Amino acid sequence: MKTIRVSAAVIKNGDKILTTERGYGKYKGFWEFPGGKREEGESGEDTIVREIREELETTIAVDAFLCTVEHQYEDFYLIMDCYLCHVVDGNITIKEHEAMKWISSDTLGSVDWLPADIKVLPFVRSALGW
Repeated sequence: MKTIRVSAAVIKNGDKILTTERGYGKYKGFWEFPGGKREEGESGEDTIVREIREELETTIAVDAFLCTVEHQYEDFYLIMDCYLCHVVDGNITIKEHEAMKWISSDTLGSVDWLPADIKVLPFVRSALGW
C-alpha cells in the first residue's frame, strides 16, 4: 500500500478558518484543509508555504504545528502534518479547488469533511478555544 505524506494549513482569519472543496478525483465535493504532498528533502513548514502559494496564490506564515493525523484510505495510507497559519500577503484565489469557505466554531459541521480532515477538528477546537 502506498504511503503519502502531506502538509495541511489551518489558515486563521479572526475567529474563522479556511476550508476548501475538492474539485477533482474520487473525493470531489468533500471539504479539506488546503495543502499538498511533501517533496523529497522538504520540511512540513516549507511544504505548506509552497503549496498554498501554488494552490491559492497567497503567502502564509506558519504560526504553530497543530497535529499529525494518519488515515487509511481505500487505495493509500495518508500521513498529514497540520499547521496553524495566517495570510501574510495576497488575496486567496482558488485554482485547484471547487470552492472555499471561511467557517467558525458554529459552522464547523456545515461541510462534508474528508475522513482524514475530520480527525484534525478536535485539535482545531482545542487550539482555537472552540
